[in-house]
Amino acid sequence: MSLKKISKDQPKNFQFSENSLKAANNIVKNYPKGKQQSAVMALLYIAQKQNNNWIPLSAMKYVAKFLNMPYIKVYEVATFYSMYNLSPVGEYFVQVCTTTPCMIRGAYKLVEACKEKISESENTLSQSGKCSWMEVECLGACVNAPMMQINDDYYEDLDKEKTLKILDKILKGDKPKPGSYRGRINNEPENNRKTLLEYKNA
Repeated sequence: MSLKKISKDQPKNFQFSENSLKAANNIVKNYPKGKQQSAVMALLYIAQKQNNNWIPLSAMKYVAKFLNMPYIKVYEVATFYSMYNLSPVGEYFVQVCTTTPCMIRGAYKLVEACKEKISESENTLSQSGKCSWMEVECLGACVNAPMMQINDDYYEDLDKEKTLKILDKILKGDKPKPGSYRGRINNEPENNRKTLLEYKNA
């Protein structure tokens, strides 16, 4: 799995949009006086969503000033947590889980699909610049393995063919339907329920 890389191409300035500023202020209000710095993770996520799925250094400095905290502390948070992207990932960011439950159910077939449709190497933008992919640790959907996350949505119970179709859609600018691709509802057993049958239609 590749380590995070910080983009060499950095915008000089960043500031919250009107909607982002409103969201940030609402979050900061949830913290007691003197504890507003605890909102740093949420504000970094807002900055990332506003900036096409990645956080430039200027955004970290902006968040540091917004929360009246040292820039290095914001940098430490952004570089530590895997949910923050420090270089452009494109409009669609594909994360393929390859931890054991997904791996034994064919996760590397999903990786093959990403290599064919997006780029040969992870953390590399597609030719169109529209998306990129990477392998990640467990995303918490082991029952519906193998799976991948695209931006905020989970795509579960996949195989290579289904993954290729999903990637074709996002490359065309369409949004595929998230959820199970075997027709399962939530985490129900693959071959229907074996217990609590009297509550099946409840």
